[in-house]
Amino acid sequence: MAEHDKEDSVIESVMEKIHDHDKSSDSDSDHGKPKSESDSLKSKIYRIFGREKPVHKVLGGGKPADIFLWRNKKISAGVLGGATAIWVLFELLECHLLTLVCYFLILALALLFLWSNASTFINKSPPHIPEVRIPEEPVLQIAAALRIEINWAFSVLRDIASGRDLKKFLTVIAGLWVLSIVGSWCNFLTLFYIAFVLLYTVPVFYEKYEDQVDAFAEKAMIEIKKQYAVFDAKVLSKIPMGPLKGKKKD
Repeated sequence: MAEHDKEDSVIESVMEKIHDHDKSSDSDSDHGKPKSESDSLKSKIYRIFGREKPVHKVLGGGKPADIFLWRNKKISAGVLGGATAIWVLFELLECHLLTLVCYFLILALALLFLWSNASTFINKSPPHIPEVRIPEEPVLQIAAALRIEINWAFSVLRDIASGRDLKKFLTVIAGLWVLSIVGSWCNFLTLFYIAFVLLYTVPVFYEKYEDQVDAFAEKAMIEIKKQYAVFDAKVLSKIPMGPLKGKKKD
């Protein structure tokens, strides 16, 4: 009974710290510089992942963000339709990539070869075949960006494996476990196509209903914090972290 009361007191103290932190952040914002009414309203609105920029800016802005958010419906529909056609071609019709590429090259080379040789007989100019070269600078930029991201991923994995952050460790383990279950249901191409479709539907849906989604996410985040506080008090706090300190001798 005493142990149960102790756990309840620990949970209550954790929840009080969360509420005190929220109150202190609100009081700090109140004592700061005077802001306009619109700025104060924006600061009170909860946004997923602490987002401060519009969805268009979060997606990088420019033409890619326009495509993801369906600013140009023809281009967005064309890209999504092309991805769907590729998925149907390789997944449902079970075509092989190497075979399809070879057939396409055979057809293209045969047509260009016949056109080039027949142009002298039909008094037409031969086809203009452009010289294609891959520039060096974009390739180096892409390689440098990939190197930075890969090194960052290795650094995160190293921090997780070193046992410094139990919360991050459990999050990554749960994410990998869910990903392994999803991977057992479908192959890589189908998984990539699902992610592609979500990228084309979730941002535009969120941009349209962001206030309702953020309100629901705020309630869900409060509930997750409560459940995590209970889990931390009952389980995580009892797990020894780091090297144990030497016990005092009797």
